[in-house]
Amino acid sequence: MPKPVVSEEKRRRRRLTRSGKVLSEQLIIDTAMRLLREHGSTGLSARRLGLALDCDPSTLYRYFRGMDDLTLAIGDTLIGQALHGWSPTGAWRADLRGLGVRIHAAYVAHPQAAVLTTSRVTGRANELAADEAVLGVLRGAGLPVADAVPVYHAFIDQTLAFAALDAASLALPNAALRAEDEVWRSTYAHLPASSHPHIAAAAPLLATEMVNSAYPSALDLLLDAVAARLEAAAQQGSDGRTRG
Repeated sequence: MPKPVVSEEKRRRRRLTRSGKVLSEQLIIDTAMRLLREHGSTGLSARRLGLALDCDPSTLYRYFRGMDDLTLAIGDTLIGQALHGWSPTGAWRADLRGLGVRIHAAYVAHPQAAVLTTSRVTGRANELAADEAVLGVLRGAGLPVADAVPVYHAFIDQTLAFAALDAASLALPNAALRAEDEVWRSTYAHLPASSHPHIAAAAPLLATEMVNSAYPSALDLLLDAVAARLEAAAQQGSDGRTRG
Protein backbone atom coordinates (compact mmCIF):
# COMPACT_ATOMS: atom_id res chain seq x y z
CA MET A 1 0.00 0.00 0.00
CA PRO A 2 1.54 3.39 -0.98
CA LYS A 3 2.44 5.81 1.77
CA PRO A 4 0.27 8.94 2.06
CA VAL A 5 1.74 12.07 0.57
CA VAL A 6 2.93 14.44 3.29
CA SER A 7 1.17 17.81 3.47
CA GLU A 8 2.89 20.82 1.95
CA GLU A 9 3.24 22.47 5.38
CA LYS A 10 5.10 19.49 6.80
CA ARG A 11 7.30 19.18 3.71
CA ARG A 12 8.46 22.78 4.12
CA ARG A 13 9.86 21.90 7.54
CA ARG A 14 11.99 19.06 6.22
CA ARG A 15 15.74 19.12 6.75
CA LEU A 16 18.15 19.84 3.92
CA THR A 17 19.56 17.10 1.71
CA ARG A 18 23.13 16.01 2.25
CA SER A 19 24.30 18.59 -0.30
CA GLY A 20 22.28 21.39 1.25
CA LYS A 21 19.37 21.42 -1.21
CA VAL A 22 15.86 22.10 0.03
CA LEU A 23 13.61 19.50 -1.56
CA SER A 24 10.37 20.58 -3.17
CA GLU A 25 7.91 19.11 -5.64
CA GLN A 26 9.19 21.44 -8.36
CA LEU A 27 12.85 20.56 -7.75
CA ILE A 28 12.03 16.87 -8.02
CA ILE A 29 10.03 17.44 -11.22
CA ASP A 30 12.78 19.57 -12.76
CA THR A 31 15.40 16.96 -11.90
CA ALA A 32 13.24 14.17 -13.29
CA MET A 33 12.81 16.07 -16.55
CA ARG A 34 16.58 16.54 -16.76
CA LEU A 35 17.12 12.81 -16.26
CA LEU A 36 14.57 12.07 -18.96
CA ARG A 37 16.35 14.44 -21.31
CA GLU A 38 19.73 12.87 -20.61
CA HIS A 39 18.81 9.19 -20.28
CA GLY A 40 15.31 8.69 -21.68
CA SER A 41 12.40 7.05 -19.88
CA THR A 42 14.49 4.03 -18.90
CA GLY A 43 16.79 6.34 -16.96
CA LEU A 44 14.07 7.66 -14.66
CA SER A 45 13.86 5.80 -11.37
CA ALA A 46 13.58 6.64 -7.70
CA ARG A 47 17.14 5.42 -7.17
CA ARG A 48 18.57 7.63 -9.90
CA LEU A 49 16.49 10.59 -8.74
CA GLY A 50 17.79 10.09 -5.21
CA LEU A 51 21.36 10.12 -6.48
CA ALA A 52 20.75 13.26 -8.56
CA LEU A 53 19.13 15.05 -5.62
CA ASP A 54 21.59 13.66 -3.06
CA CYS A 55 18.84 12.24 -0.90
CA ASP A 56 17.51 8.85 0.06
CA PRO A 57 15.09 7.61 -2.65
CA SER A 58 12.46 6.96 0.02
CA THR A 59 12.33 10.70 0.67
CA LEU A 60 10.67 11.19 -2.72
CA TYR A 61 7.58 9.40 -1.48
CA ARG A 62 6.89 12.24 0.92
CA TYR A 63 6.15 14.33 -2.17
CA PHE A 64 4.72 11.78 -4.64
CA ARG A 65 2.81 8.54 -4.10
CA GLY A 66 5.05 6.78 -6.57
CA MET A 67 6.81 7.19 -9.90
CA ASP A 68 3.49 7.20 -11.74
CA ASP A 69 2.32 10.13 -9.62
CA LEU A 70 5.56 11.91 -10.54
CA THR A 71 4.91 11.14 -14.23
CA LEU A 72 1.52 12.86 -13.99
CA ALA A 73 3.16 15.86 -12.33
CA ILE A 74 5.66 16.10 -15.18
CA GLY A 75 2.84 16.09 -17.71
CA ASP A 76 1.02 18.79 -15.81
CA THR A 77 4.20 20.85 -15.66
CA LEU A 78 4.48 20.76 -19.45
CA ILE A 79 0.90 22.00 -19.76
CA GLY A 80 1.70 24.75 -17.28
CA GLN A 81 4.62 25.85 -19.41
CA ALA A 82 2.30 26.01 -22.42
CA LEU A 83 -0.22 28.18 -20.57
CA HIS A 84 2.36 30.57 -19.14
CA GLY A 85 1.78 34.00 -20.64
CA TRP A 86 -1.33 33.01 -22.60
CA SER A 87 -4.58 34.91 -22.19
CA PRO A 88 -7.67 34.99 -24.40
CA THR A 89 -8.15 37.92 -26.75
CA GLY A 90 -11.75 37.19 -27.74
CA ALA A 91 -10.75 36.22 -31.29
CA TRP A 92 -11.66 32.55 -31.06
CA ARG A 93 -9.58 31.27 -33.97
CA ALA A 94 -6.39 33.08 -32.95
CA ASP A 95 -6.92 32.06 -29.33
CA LEU A 96 -7.47 28.38 -30.12
CA ARG A 97 -4.58 28.27 -32.56
CA GLY A 98 -2.33 29.94 -30.03
CA LEU A 99 -3.24 27.39 -27.38
CA GLY A 100 -2.65 24.48 -29.72
CA VAL A 101 0.73 25.74 -30.88
CA ARG A 102 1.80 26.45 -27.31
CA ILE A 103 0.80 23.01 -26.01
CA HIS A 104 2.45 21.24 -28.93
CA ALA A 105 5.64 23.28 -28.56
CA ALA A 106 5.84 22.70 -24.80
CA TYR A 107 5.76 18.93 -25.26
CA VAL A 108 8.11 18.88 -28.24
CA ALA A 109 10.63 20.99 -26.27
CA HIS A 110 10.93 18.01 -23.90
CA PRO A 111 10.67 14.98 -26.23
CA GLN A 112 11.43 12.25 -23.71
CA ALA A 113 9.00 13.68 -21.17
CA ALA A 114 6.39 14.09 -23.92
CA VAL A 115 6.66 10.45 -24.99
CA LEU A 116 6.07 9.48 -21.36
CA THR A 117 3.13 11.79 -20.64
CA THR A 118 1.06 12.71 -23.72
CA SER A 119 -1.29 9.74 -23.29
CA ARG A 120 -1.97 10.49 -19.62
CA VAL A 121 -4.84 12.37 -17.98
CA THR A 122 -3.47 14.12 -14.90
CA GLY A 123 -6.55 15.79 -13.42
CA ARG A 124 -4.15 18.39 -12.02
CA ALA A 125 -4.41 22.16 -11.92
CA ASN A 126 -2.70 23.03 -15.20
CA GLU A 127 -4.57 20.39 -17.19
CA LEU A 128 -7.86 21.62 -15.75
CA ALA A 129 -6.93 25.21 -16.61
CA ALA A 130 -6.10 24.21 -20.20
CA ASP A 131 -9.37 22.31 -20.60
CA GLU A 132 -11.33 25.22 -19.17
CA ALA A 133 -9.54 27.60 -21.53
CA VAL A 134 -10.25 25.52 -24.65
CA LEU A 135 -13.90 25.01 -23.76
CA GLY A 136 -14.20 28.68 -22.91
CA VAL A 137 -12.87 29.73 -26.31
CA LEU A 138 -15.26 27.37 -28.09
CA ARG A 139 -18.26 28.47 -26.05
CA GLY A 140 -17.28 32.11 -26.56
CA ALA A 141 -17.18 31.49 -30.30
CA GLY A 142 -20.85 30.53 -30.16
CA LEU A 143 -20.77 26.73 -30.04
CA PRO A 144 -23.39 25.12 -27.80
CA VAL A 145 -22.02 22.71 -25.19
CA ALA A 146 -23.10 19.67 -27.23
CA ASP A 147 -21.04 20.92 -30.19
CA ALA A 148 -18.14 22.33 -28.18
CA VAL A 149 -17.33 19.03 -26.44
CA PRO A 150 -16.54 16.94 -29.56
CA VAL A 151 -14.53 19.83 -31.03
CA TYR A 152 -12.62 20.12 -27.73
CA HIS A 153 -12.01 16.36 -27.87
CA ALA A 154 -10.68 16.53 -31.42
CA PHE A 155 -8.54 19.59 -30.63
CA ILE A 156 -6.90 18.12 -27.53
CA ASP A 157 -6.34 14.66 -28.98
CA GLN A 158 -4.97 16.06 -32.23
CA THR A 159 -2.58 18.35 -30.39
CA LEU A 160 -1.29 15.64 -28.06
CA ALA A 161 -1.12 13.02 -30.83
CA PHE A 162 1.06 15.23 -32.99
CA ALA A 163 3.13 16.17 -29.95
CA ALA A 164 3.73 12.48 -29.22
CA LEU A 165 4.56 11.72 -32.85
CA ASP A 166 6.94 14.65 -33.23
CA ALA A 167 8.50 14.06 -29.82
CA ALA A 168 9.11 10.39 -30.63
CA SER A 169 11.02 11.45 -33.74
CA LEU A 170 13.06 14.00 -31.83
CA ALA A 171 13.82 11.43 -29.13
CA LEU A 172 15.55 9.21 -31.69
CA PRO A 173 19.36 9.18 -31.78
CA ASN A 174 20.66 11.87 -34.14
CA ALA A 175 22.02 9.29 -36.58
CA ALA A 176 18.63 7.56 -36.85
CA LEU A 177 16.86 10.88 -37.28
CA ARG A 178 19.19 11.92 -40.10
CA ALA A 179 18.78 8.52 -41.76
CA GLU A 180 14.99 8.82 -41.72
CA ASP A 181 15.13 12.30 -43.22
CA GLU A 182 17.47 11.08 -45.93
CA VAL A 183 15.00 8.36 -47.04
CA TRP A 184 12.80 11.05 -48.59
CA ARG A 185 15.71 12.07 -50.80
CA SER A 186 17.47 8.78 -51.40
CA THR A 187 14.43 6.56 -51.93
CA TYR A 188 11.35 8.60 -52.74
CA ALA A 189 13.18 11.02 -55.02
CA HIS A 190 14.41 8.18 -57.24
CA LEU A 191 11.17 6.26 -57.74
CA PRO A 192 10.30 6.16 -61.47
CA ALA A 193 7.13 7.76 -62.75
CA SER A 194 6.34 4.57 -64.62
CA SER A 195 5.69 2.66 -61.40
CA HIS A 196 4.93 5.44 -58.89
CA PRO A 197 3.66 8.43 -60.89
CA HIS A 198 2.12 10.30 -57.97
CA ILE A 199 5.12 9.91 -55.68
CA ALA A 200 7.47 10.87 -58.51
CA ALA A 201 5.53 14.07 -59.13
CA ALA A 202 5.41 14.94 -55.43
CA ALA A 203 8.93 13.82 -54.48
CA PRO A 204 10.60 17.27 -54.45
CA LEU A 205 7.85 18.63 -52.21
CA LEU A 206 7.82 15.52 -50.00
CA ALA A 207 11.53 15.89 -49.32
CA THR A 208 10.99 19.29 -47.75
CA GLU A 209 7.50 18.83 -46.31
CA MET A 210 7.85 15.49 -44.54
CA VAL A 211 10.78 16.50 -42.35
CA ASN A 212 8.63 19.13 -40.67
CA SER A 213 5.69 18.72 -38.31
CA ALA A 214 2.27 18.53 -39.95
CA TYR A 215 0.62 19.86 -36.81
CA PRO A 216 0.18 23.49 -37.95
CA SER A 217 -1.54 22.34 -41.16
CA ALA A 218 -3.72 19.82 -39.32
CA LEU A 219 -4.65 22.46 -36.76
CA ASP A 220 -5.67 24.90 -39.48
CA LEU A 221 -7.84 22.22 -41.10
CA LEU A 222 -9.59 21.64 -37.79
CA LEU A 223 -10.11 25.37 -37.29
CA ASP A 224 -11.49 25.65 -40.83
CA ALA A 225 -14.04 22.97 -39.93
CA VAL A 226 -15.03 24.85 -36.76
CA ALA A 227 -15.36 28.09 -38.73
CA ALA A 228 -17.56 26.36 -41.30
CA ARG A 229 -19.75 24.94 -38.53
CA LEU A 230 -20.13 28.37 -36.93
CA GLU A 231 -20.94 29.95 -40.29
CA ALA A 232 -23.56 27.30 -41.04
CA ALA A 233 -25.16 27.79 -37.63
CA ALA A 234 -25.21 31.55 -38.11
CA GLN A 235 -26.73 31.16 -41.56
CA GLN A 236 -29.37 28.80 -40.26
CA GLY A 237 -30.26 31.26 -37.53
CA SER A 238 -30.43 34.09 -40.04
CA ASP A 239 -32.68 32.09 -42.35
CA GLY A 240 -34.96 31.31 -39.45
CA ARG A 241 -35.27 34.93 -38.49
CA THR A 242 -35.91 35.91 -42.11
CA ARG A 243 -38.68 33.34 -42.50
CA GLY A 244 -40.19 34.46 -39.26
